[in-house]
Amino acid sequence: MSWIVLILAGFCEMGFTFCLGQAKLTDGSAWWAWIGGFFIFSILSMALLAKATQSLPIGTAYPVWTGIGAVGTVLLGIFVFHEPATFWRLFFITTLIISIVGLKMLS
Repeated sequence: MSWIVLILAGFCEMGFTFCLGQAKLTDGSAWWAWIGGFFIFSILSMALLAKATQSLPIGTAYPVWTGIGAVGTVLLGIFVFHEPATFWRLFFITTLIISIVGLKMLS
């Protein structure tokens, strides 16, 4: 169950970075809704991470949480914000995914 909570926390981290990206692109008065989403996802992300660390070691949970957020944010950047998907970018994201899986297997 703690791993599911940790994965949800990582997705919430992706959510708050997505909201920041959208707020940057929004013109007019709707930017405040994206900033509100940023705060909601930030609070959820931190609360879920805190819950997960009640039964998972912080040395495992924190890198997995940031890794999920980093990988997800890069993929959002590529697919939603049309950022470049270069070989080296994808290579290092793949190594990050392998590291996350390795941490999961060791804990």
